[in-house]
Amino acid sequence: MLLLRDTRTEQTLLGTARAHTDLVRDSHAGASAPAALGRKFAATVQAALDSGLYERDTLTGLAEKAAQSARTAPETVVADLLPQLPFLPKQSLSAAGHQAFTRGLSDFLHYYESSGTTGNPVAAPKALDDLIVNTINIGEQWARILDRSDRALILINAPFAPAAYQFEKVLEYLQVMSLRPWVDNITGDYTRVLRLTRELGVTVFVGPPSRLLEMVQFAYRNDEPVPAFDKLLLMAEQTGPGFIRHLERLTGATAYVAAYGSSETGTTAVTCEQGNLHLQTQSYVLELTDDSGTRFIDGSPDRGELVVTTLDMQARPLLRYRTGDLVEIPGTPCPCGVATPLLRTLGRSQDLIVLEGNGIRQNDFEAGLWPEEHSGPTVLNYMLVIRDKAIVCLATTDVPVGEGWTRTTAERIGGLFPGYDLALRPVEKLPPLASLGQYLGWKLSRVLDLNDARNWDRLPAPIRGVVETTLAEYASTSTSEH
Repeated sequence: MLLLRDTRTEQTLLGTARAHTDLVRDSHAGASAPAALGRKFAATVQAALDSGLYERDTLTGLAEKAAQSARTAPETVVADLLPQLPFLPKQSLSAAGHQAFTRGLSDFLHYYESSGTTGNPVAAPKALDDLIVNTINIGEQWARILDRSDRALILINAPFAPAAYQFEKVLEYLQVMSLRPWVDNITGDYTRVLRLTRELGVTVFVGPPSRLLEMVQFAYRNDEPVPAFDKLLLMAEQTGPGFIRHLERLTGATAYVAAYGSSETGTTAVTCEQGNLHLQTQSYVLELTDDSGTRFIDGSPDRGELVVTTLDMQARPLLRYRTGDLVEIPGTPCPCGVATPLLRTLGRSQDLIVLEGNGIRQNDFEAGLWPEEHSGPTVLNYMLVIRDKAIVCLATTDVPVGEGWTRTTAERIGGLFPGYDLALRPVEKLPPLASLGQYLGWKLSRVLDLNDARNWDRLPAPIRGVVETTLAEYASTSTSEH
């Protein structure tokens, strides 16, 4: 709980926390409460009347129906009324700004904004009630993984996004000691972070994979011990099996995609000890949409774009918000025993390299780069550069590599790009973009298309020279062959 001088507010929040904890535990046990969710939904629709996101004429009649249903048949209100609402596009939320709030700014506790990965940043402040609820949602799941003896490093360089603060509150909830340092994105100096990780015996890393990779690379380049952890709680980026396997090899830890959500929606899914993401159905109504239509997530196998309706964010309610994220519901029970449906992320709809009509996703490439069976030198991190029919994979490695290894690795991953020539080029350091996946998304941070001449400016001088030389060698080879 937060310490508040206003004892009346503190008592109200304590009641909220206790009631929500009971709801979470019932949900985990499979004792869902449709009536409770129906009443939450009715309150959310009523709150939305004060938001500039929605046309009042659209909501007024629906809010009246929702209020009536909440009194007479709350268990059916969501299924009956939610499909009558229009979708809320990301652009509408972004454009609304503070008009999306149903309370004054002084009623929020902290002001945050989204990273702006897929458009203009979205205002995402934290109110007391939604902060309490989100903390409990995450904490009740992470309690299955963490214990009081753990010490956690939160490494999230995102001052305007709520994630770092939110996870700090979760660790407080679990009484796990944490530290939250800052690393300059320009210098990329992890000396102090590495020292503290060793001296404090840090056992848990909390943050995006790209930041962890940047720290490991810094250790290799500066002859520092590579940080070792017991657990990696990863978030904010698409992290498939190949990427997870790679991070576990580097750190000796067990890695979890620890949470899924956004600054706008809060945390819609949280990991369990089995490494599966469980939907937080006590706080959200969740739908899938695609060309075949829209349907509620009910736990049966399905996939599509995730649509989110919040139930615990009365200060900034979202009704049928289109996330743009492609997800899959496997439809299988989890061995951990938590009964809520599982979710697998498939990346954003725009995170796809399309070459000659063939789509390549991040997971496809990384599965080839970091295979299950591995020996010899290891690629630490990478960036793909595309120019005409050539693809250059810039890669940092844990040890110096020879031409034989380079050629063999390039042949293994080159098969993913039929019709293109792929060259692997080891470099000492990647452009800073490669460590900014959480801000930019995979394609903007790791795929550089030089067929657009403006993108040359994204390459710093040493890397630009490597790319220019490689492309010149490719052009010379192609000319001699013809």
